[in-house]
Amino acid sequence: MHDYVRALLGGALIGVAASMLLLFNGRIAGISGIVGGLLRPAGRAIGWRAAFVGGLAVGGVVLALAWPSTIAAPTGRGFAVIAVAGLLVGIGVRMGSGCTSGHGVCGIGRASPRSVVATLTFMATGMLIASLFGRVFGGAS
Repeated sequence: MHDYVRALLGGALIGVAASMLLLFNGRIAGISGIVGGLLRPAGRAIGWRAAFVGGLAVGGVVLALAWPSTIAAPTGRGFAVIAVAGLLVGIGVRMGSGCTSGHGVCGIGRASPRSVVATLTFMATGMLIASLFGRVFGGAS
């Protein structure tokens, strides 16, 4: 199967999953909010959140077993660099009141002006930082 077909199918599955969560549960499929709700559980909301995150993990394992080449190889970066990058992403998620899945997939799909601005900001900042990182550190290893 060609890479673009797998990407198309993956995107379609993400759209269907996000639509089903909104339709049947009235919730936005923003991963940072879903995981945040698991870290600060509030009543019955923990069940669907755990199922959603568990489904992401199981889906990743199935993908790795079915098409190992689709899982990216390690970056060659040390743990400290990856930890700082993750921390910066987490700070950005809090500052942007959501992540790319909530704003980019769900918010734009609902025609939310705030989500359009947030997604454009995420993408522009990501491109800028990746370009600067490449110039300063010689690109990805």
